[in-house]
Amino acid sequence: MLKFIRVRFILLALLLGMAPSLSSADISITIAPPPLAVYDQPLCPGDGYIWVPGYWAYGEDDYYWVPGVWVLAPQPGYLWTPGYWGFEGGHYGWHPGYWGRHIGFYGGVNYGFGYFGSGFVGGRWEGDRFLCNTAVWHVNNTVVHNTYVDRTVIKNVTVNRVSFNGAGGIEARPTAEEESFAREQHLEATQEQRTHEERAVRDNNQRFAVNKGNPTRTAVTKVGAGSGEEVNRPAAATEERREATKETTKEETTTTKEETTKANEPPKGREEVTKEKEQTTKEEVKGKEAANPAKHEEKARTEEKPKAEGQPKAETQKEHHQANDAKPGEEKPKGPGKGEKNEKDKKQQQ
Repeated sequence: MLKFIRVRFILLALLLGMAPSLSSADISITIAPPPLAVYDQPLCPGDGYIWVPGYWAYGEDDYYWVPGVWVLAPQPGYLWTPGYWGFEGGHYGWHPGYWGRHIGFYGGVNYGFGYFGSGFVGGRWEGDRFLCNTAVWHVNNTVVHNTYVDRTVIKNVTVNRVSFNGAGGIEARPTAEEESFAREQHLEATQEQRTHEERAVRDNNQRFAVNKGNPTRTAVTKVGAGSGEEVNRPAAATEERREATKETTKEETTTTKEETTKANEPPKGREEVTKEKEQTTKEEVKGKEAANPAKHEEKARTEEKPKAEGQPKAETQKEHHQANDAKPGEEKPKGPGKGEKNEKDKKQQQ
């Protein structure tokens, strides 16, 4: 069956006198496209770029993944409506994307990054300037200056990887407004986008038969970007980045709380400040003594030495003063004085 489809595809191209179009609406196959690849969006390379999400195209008898890429709009005011696979009449057909002033119907497929199944919330035009919504797109504000933040567009929706519209896929129908947008003047994919798709079909690693739904190149910064600018982040890598962001936010929140608590503490009085300084000084002295025990012992010995030498000297002086004070009371042993002796002699003579 696949060989038959391939032959029919090539014959149709030869009849038209042109090379097979990689995203041609004439493609009709009986095998459903694979689920959408999961990847992270690379940084926007500069002002004016619009994100074109990755998708499965068909060619060379197999599906192949066309990486998501940043591209410049063909003219100011134009937005990109992604293409989509639709199942109808037992076959899967490709509806090519286009540039227009409004976003049309793209099958209800949730391509992510502002293309959540209906409409577009990744950015908007203001005159000749295109502004990126940093709540949805991965943007470095030091490189991209035309930005805004609108988180209200992020809604809790069922995230799936279904890549086609119709029975067994996404049962969505265009609104009256989307149908009117489809009748507006459109521009086809730019030559840059075609080159990007052709490069993907020539890469064997992008084929579903080889990568089994996990292509080597899931998204690139620009068309023709080198390997250093390419991004291939599966779901696990995306979750790790989110967890790292959560941890960083938690640490920043803790630091903010501590700073806020300190800022809200009442000012300390002069006495409290003085006590804290004295306590700090004592602790510093103890710390220095503990760090230099030898120096501390030498200081202690120096302080004790004058006391040891000075103590006997003080006692000697005390004894000297006591001796001088005792002399008047110890002049001679108690006995009769000189006058008393004369009177005794006179009595004996008598």
